[in-house]
Amino acid sequence: MNVHLMHTGKVQIDQALALKEKGWHPAPYTGWLRSSKRKIWVPVSTYLIEHQKGLLLLDTGWHEEIRTNQRKHLGTLAHSMFKGFLPEGESIRELLQTRGYRAEDLDYVLLSHLDADHVSGLNHVQGASSILVSREEWAAANRGMRYNKTMWKGASLITFDFEESGLGPVDRSYDLFGDGSVTLIHTPGHSRGMFSVLLKTSRASMLLVNDTGYCPQSWEELVVPGITVDDQQAKQSLRWVQQQASQVDYVFANHDPTIKPMTITL
Repeated sequence: MNVHLMHTGKVQIDQALALKEKGWHPAPYTGWLRSSKRKIWVPVSTYLIEHQKGLLLLDTGWHEEIRTNQRKHLGTLAHSMFKGFLPEGESIRELLQTRGYRAEDLDYVLLSHLDADHVSGLNHVQGASSILVSREEWAAANRGMRYNKTMWKGASLITFDFEESGLGPVDRSYDLFGDGSVTLIHTPGHSRGMFSVLLKTSRASMLLVNDTGYCPQSWEELVVPGITVDDQQAKQSLRWVQQQASQVDYVFANHDPTIKPMTITL
């Protein structure tokens, strides 16, 4: 199994969005009325997984419209909180093309959750055979103001149900191929239906935590993201990641600025 860790540009956020802060400010993660010194740039990662049973993409990163009209693409409210940057050659369409693939070659697009920087580029991969999102995430996204529903307009998303498996922080997961090689672990807290992805072969294992934590400090010190729907669940998910970090060979967070694009063979 080959795992390509790719960056579809980066996003500028307030540091309190990555690591929750407590203080006088009611919503420091917005960056409103906050010093520019508190703004940080972090990568927007996606993962292309070459598996013997199919070609998988985890999250889609930024759409190319970020280059030309991101206020329209993100919406005024979201644009006031964070900014995207997408260099030429780094959209998911371009990254796939560089590796000799088209959207139609993708067997699965796995959407860890439906925040903008994870689904913005969905339009570029609508030709994939199956686009999966958890039923909990889909329900929350279609009733809440947090999400930009235009980002999946026209896409044929397939919802799946987590199963009571005894795996993960809430004992729920979804085994994509039924052989334990690709398991979507329910790690709620940052959002209702978010999942992390556990990859296993006979030789090695990898955990892709997405936004369960933004960087190793998140699970090492149990600091939840700035935006959560349930702090207790978010911390529970981080405790599980902390435990896994000592058992798997690799752990990667979506917005960890220390991680560079690379390919790892498991």
